[in-house]
Parts: sequence; C-alpha cells; structure tokens
Amino acid sequence: MTRKAMGLSGLALVLGLMGYLVLAAAPEGVSLAEPTTAPAAPAAVRGVAAFSGSGFGGISQTALETNAVPFKLVAAALTLEEQAQDPAAPPDLATLRRVMQRFGFLYPERIDGLAEGMRLPLSAKPLGMTHGFIAPVGGARVEVANLGCAACHAGVAYAPDGTPLPNRAVLGMPNTSLDLEKYTQAIFIALRRHAGDPALLAMADTLFPDMGWQERASLRWIVLPLARKRLEELAGAARALPFSNGLPGATNGVAALKLQAGTPLLGGGMADRGFVSIPELALRHRRSRLLADGAYATPSGKADARELAAITSFFTVPSMGVKPEEAQRHIPEAVEIFAWLANYRPQPFPGPVDMAEAERGGALYARDCASCHGAFDWNAGAPQLADYPDWIGDVGTDTLRARAVDRALAKAIRNSAYGKVIKVMPGDGYAAPPLAGVWASAPYLHNGSVPSLAALLDPRLRPRRFMVGGHALDWTSMGLRLTAEGHYPTGYRPFAVPQWVDTTLPGLGNGGHAYGSDLSTRERQALIAFLKLL
Repeated sequence: MTRKAMGLSGLALVLGLMGYLVLAAAPEGVSLAEPTTAPAAPAAVRGVAAFSGSGFGGISQTALETNAVPFKLVAAALTLEEQAQDPAAPPDLATLRRVMQRFGFLYPERIDGLAEGMRLPLSAKPLGMTHGFIAPVGGARVEVANLGCAACHAGVAYAPDGTPLPNRAVLGMPNTSLDLEKYTQAIFIALRRHAGDPALLAMADTLFPDMGWQERASLRWIVLPLARKRLEELAGAARALPFSNGLPGATNGVAALKLQAGTPLLGGGMADRGFVSIPELALRHRRSRLLADGAYATPSGKADARELAAITSFFTVPSMGVKPEEAQRHIPEAVEIFAWLANYRPQPFPGPVDMAEAERGGALYARDCASCHGAFDWNAGAPQLADYPDWIGDVGTDTLRARAVDRALAKAIRNSAYGKVIKVMPGDGYAAPPLAGVWASAPYLHNGSVPSLAALLDPRLRPRRFMVGGHALDWTSMGLRLTAEGHYPTGYRPFAVPQWVDTTLPGLGNGGHAYGSDLSTRERQALIAFLKLL
C-alpha cells in the first residue's frame, strides 16, 4: 500500500471514529428519579410523578454548563471538604447526606402526596434532585444531577407542637430551609480546593464502588479537565455566581434568568437581590399571573391551567439551565402537574385551634382580607376558596424584587421561544396570593422578611434580624419559634444550618403591608386562628 493510500485509509479511520463519537453521543439523559407510571395512568398521577422527579431537559450537556453538576465528582469533593473540616468523618454516603442536609435538602422516609403505591428511591441523593446519565461523546458515561420541582416545593411536616419532622415531607409545601446560596458556594469551594488532588477521583471510587470503567474514565478525561478549566476562569473570584442565590427558603430566580438570558444584572450582580420566598403551591392554579410580582401573565388573561402550565415550564430556564426551546418540549409534563395541583391541598394545621376564636377570625378575614386574598366558604371542614380576585398592587413592601424584572429582561423573554406563551407584565407591584397553607409558610412577605403572622399583622413586632432554616414553628405567633433577639430557643437543634435575615439589607426590607395594625390583640389572635385552617 502506498503512503498516500495509507494516509487516506488513516484519515478515513479517524473520520469514521469521529463520526461514531458524534453519532453515539447522548447529550441528554432521562431522569432516574421519576417514579414510573402506567401509560394509562390518570394525568394527575403522571403529574405528581413528574413533579417528584422529572428531568425537564435538565439532565443534559447544556445544563451541565450552568446549573447541573457531575454528581459523583461533586459528591467526592463535598466529602473531602467535610473530612478537611472533620478528620473523623468517614468516607461514605452517610457523610455526604449530613453535608446535604445542612443545606436544607430532605431525605424523608415518608412522602405525603404521592399517588397510591408510588415510591421514590432516595439513597445518595435527596428529594427533588433529578439525575441520569449522558454521553458527551460516544462511549462516555457521566451521571448528571439537577434540582427539580420537589427540591424547593416539598417541605417538612410538623408535629402537633410545631416541631419539624424532616423524615416526613409533603409535596407542594415550601422547603423553607433550602439554602441554594450555601449549596452552590460549598460546591465551588470544594472543587476549587480538591480538583487538582488525586484523592478526588479516589474518593469517587470509594463512595460509588459500583462505578464502571466508562464513567471513571469519563470523569478523569472529560469532566475533570472541564471543571479545572472553569475554575481557572474563576481564579481569584470569591464566588461562583455574580449574584447572591438567596437565603434558606428564598431564591433569586430573576437574577438566575438574567444570567441565562445574557441581560445586565443590577450593580453587576451583587445588587440584584430580588429574593423571593418559596411559595406554598395550593390554589396557585387560580391565578392568571405568576411570580411574586405577577410579571408572567397568561395570554388570555384568565386562570387557564394549560396556559399556566406552559408558563411554568419556563421556570426550568433559570432554575435548571434548560434552553427555552428545550423547555417547551416539556409543556405536556407541566400540564399534567397542573392536573395534580388542581386537587392538591397542604398538610392540615397539626396543632390545636380554638374554633370559636377561628369563627370570629373568619368574619374579620371576610371584612379585611378577602378583597385581595380571596373569599372562603366555611360550612364544614376546611374553608374552601370561593372567589379569588387575582389582585396585584403596591402595599408598601420592599420594591427591589418588583424592579428586578427590567425592560431588558422583559424584552429578552418576549424575543425568546416563549414570546407568545408568556405575556410579560412587570411593574404592577406584588400579587396577593391565596393563603392556603399559610401557617407553614413562614417567614412572610414576598421576601421572607417577617418571621410570623403576629408580626405581619402588627408591624411593631417585626424584628430587625432573625434566624431562619431548620426551624420549629410557634403556634401562638404563628411563625418561626424565636427568642426576642431572633435566635432559636436554647437547646433547640435545627435540622439545617440557619442563616440570619437582616432586614436592613437591600431586598430584605420588612416594611409595608400594615393591614392588621388597627386591630386589637384579641382580633389579631382570632384572625390567626382562622388562617391556621386554610
């Protein structure tokens, strides 16, 4: 064979190999966290399965560039970092679980809200962490993890005395302890310290002894070099993100969306502090405009479940790093989730209620609150929402979040694949949500700046600062169980690491919504008693 023929033969071999690597690649994977359902299962059953563990396009090479993580590498880095702080920590999944629980992630033994017979396999990964395998090139294998609906929207149940029960989660209720800011920072710090250490891959082998050679090689030759390159780009930076990702129970979705859309962040990033408390999802299908400020309106202007579901699918863009075009493919799953939400109700209030007092409070609610938050019929059992005004306006609360959806971001949304799906309407103030499950939603206001309903109804009681995360609830004030100084009571051990809410900081102002300040103490107590029943 001539040299020319050998050269052409070699070139053909290389091109053939390259073609195989491209054609055999699988840049998107299927979530292994989603419970299986029968094809003929009702839409609501498929919806709760998707809510619990669907990947929504976030288990992908694209999402891995922003929000998703190479799970085994991150798990190894977090475990090594824990051992650096505590040399006695064993190199096992129990240590990893303890680390994740500090950020407010849940590993419940019981999950309320699943369809009958449905099970979620939780072992190394917490509730709401979707995961699956991708192949960046043919022959590669990388486990990717991302955060799905239930990471934020499944909260702990509470005992009759207000003690949290982290071993029992309720789908649809807010995870008021989830701290995405500390979680993302911990990953960044751990990888920066250990990415160059051979012990990192050794720890991955120790934690996951069943890892195959393909995945091990993919981590060594594909994932780790990319991680090191990204860390080099962030050399000298104190943080991975240019903005704060929130506080326990509060996230910064607008800043995350700006990062995905490429629009300017306020003050370059750290001034973009439009934090929003994770909401309770009951009765949200009665709204026609979503987000705290109602900036995402349905095109019809009505509370249409299909239109709301289509808008909700867009939430995966900032929260999971999914491209808008990809997010649209998952609208049918969002429609099924809304079929489940239509009949979803939060955990009933577990403590005692003075029903005579609640009846007096119901009359006060009808007089002073229903025109914004909706009117309830209460004949027997739990009050039922009869009429919802879908009110949005200015009640004097901190304006930063409402200002965060600026013209540049609104234009980017209108020019995206969701331009006809979302009617962008920023600048009208804040939405008055339906109050189902409000008893478990502390802290209050859109930014989580008020620790209790008692303080919400009497602004004189609002503290300048207080702790949140892993907290217990106080039935009298109906909010976080705190001392007068905003600390947790002596002897209380939170199930997650708490942080301080400082209401003097931008975006966390606790002023406004003074409704209730003209009520007597007894009237406020009666109103709180009624709100416990919603």
